[in-house]
Amino acid sequence: MLDVEVIETSSLGDRSYLAHDDEVAVVVDPQRDIDRVLALAGRLDVRIAWVLETHVHNDYVSGGLQLARLTGARYGIAADDEVPFDRVPLHEGDVLNVSERMHIRPVATPGHTFHHLSYILDGPGGPEGVFTGGSLLLGTTGRTDLLGQDHAHDLARQQRSSVHRLAQLLPDGAQVWPTHGFGSFCSATQASGDASTIGRERQINPALTLAETEFVEQTLAGLDDYPAYYAHMGVRNTAGPEPIDLTPVATADPVELLRRVDAGEWVVDLRSRKAFVRSHLAGTVSLGLDGPMVTWLGWLIDWGAPITLLGDTPDQVAQAQRELVRIGIDRPAAAATGDPAQWAGDHAERLAALATASFGDLAAALAHRGPDGLPAPAVVLDVRLPHEWRESHVRDAVHIPLPELPQRLGDLPAGPVWVHCGSGYRAAAAASLLARAGRTAVLIDDAFGHAETAGVPMAA
Repeated sequence: MLDVEVIETSSLGDRSYLAHDDEVAVVVDPQRDIDRVLALAGRLDVRIAWVLETHVHNDYVSGGLQLARLTGARYGIAADDEVPFDRVPLHEGDVLNVSERMHIRPVATPGHTFHHLSYILDGPGGPEGVFTGGSLLLGTTGRTDLLGQDHAHDLARQQRSSVHRLAQLLPDGAQVWPTHGFGSFCSATQASGDASTIGRERQINPALTLAETEFVEQTLAGLDDYPAYYAHMGVRNTAGPEPIDLTPVATADPVELLRRVDAGEWVVDLRSRKAFVRSHLAGTVSLGLDGPMVTWLGWLIDWGAPITLLGDTPDQVAQAQRELVRIGIDRPAAAATGDPAQWAGDHAERLAALATASFGDLAAALAHRGPDGLPAPAVVLDVRLPHEWRESHVRDAVHIPLPELPQRLGDLPAGPVWVHCGSGYRAAAAASLLARAGRTAVLIDDAFGHAETAGVPMAA
C-alpha cells in the first residue's frame, strides 16, 4: 500500500495531497503556502518527484509552480490549459511512472472546468484511489458555473459523464480524494462526510444515482453565489503565481490606525466576535480568525484595497497573512497587536461596544415586550445567502446577503437594525459595517435554528 497524506486548508474548504512510497512523492493541488508541503516531505524523508494540478483553480492561488521549481519536481497540468511557463502537458492515456511501486494515470474529467484531469493512483496491487479535484466530490460534484453561466448546463452534463467514467474505471474499494467539498464554494452542494470510496459514491452521489436530465436540473438549481475574488484566481494561476512573502508587515501606531479608519479603509479586527462586541476601535470590521475570515474579506473588499489587520498577538496577524496570500492578497498595508485601548492611544473616545441579543430577545422585541436596554428594531436584517433565505427566514425581514451590504446600506430603512445570519459570524461583520456607517446595530449572536422555537414569526 502507498501512503496518502492530507494537507487540510479548512478556511477555504480545500485539501491538498502528498502520496508517497516511503522514498518518492507526488503532490496534488498544493496551496500557495508551500512551506507546509516542504515540512511534511521533510518529516517523511521523501523526495517530491511530481507536482500535479487537477485544474486551473478558481478559489485559491496555487503553489504548484513554485513547489516544482524549488524541489526540481516535474510539474504536470492538462495539455489543453495554455500557460506561459514550463510544465509537462498531460493527456488521458499517459502513465507517470513515479517509482517502481507508484504510478499515476491522468483521466480527462471535464465538468468543473473544460480541461479538468483526475489522477488514478496505482500501487503494487493495482488502483488504490483517485485524486478527483473538483470532479467527483464526497456525495456531490464540483460546481459547473465558474467559467460562465453560458457553459454551466453543458459542463453539468460533462460532469456527470466524467463521474461515470471514474466509476467504470475503478473498483468499489478505491479511495476518493477530492480537492474541494469541505466547505469550499467550488462544491455544487454541501459535501457529505470526511472520506469516501467509489463504492460509497455509487450509492449516494447524485451524479451516479440520477438520470442525466434530473442531475443537470438539480445541479443548476442548487448553485448559489460564489465569492467575488474567484474572478482573480484563474487569471493568476494561468499567468504563473509568484513566490509569497510572509514576513511581518509594518506596524501601525494609533495615529496611523485612526487615519486609516477615518479614510474609510478596511481595518479588520481578527479577534473573536465576543471580544469585539465588548470593545473595539470604532470604524473597524469584525472578521475573526475563528471563522472563514479570508472568504468573507476577499468577497467584501474592492480588489486591491489596502487592508490593515488588528490582532491579539503577532501570531494571529501572521495567520491572517497566510490566509490572505492563499487568495492573492499578498501584503497587508499595516498591522497592530494588543487590545483596543492600545489601538486608540490617547483617543479613548474612539472605543466602542456593540449591543447583542438572542432570538428570544428578538421575539420579545417584535412582540413589544422589551428587552430592556436594547433599542426596538426598526428592521430585521438577514445577511445569509439566497439559498438559506429561501429555505426559511424571519417574517418581514429584509434580506441583503453580506457581500452586497457595503453597496446597499442605503436600502435599509432608518432606525435600529437587528442583524442575524446562521450562527452570528457574518452578522458580526454586518453589524460592524452598519456601525461604521453610523447606523445603530444590534447583533443577534445566536444560531438561526433557535429562531422558531424562541417564538420569532417565520416565513418560507
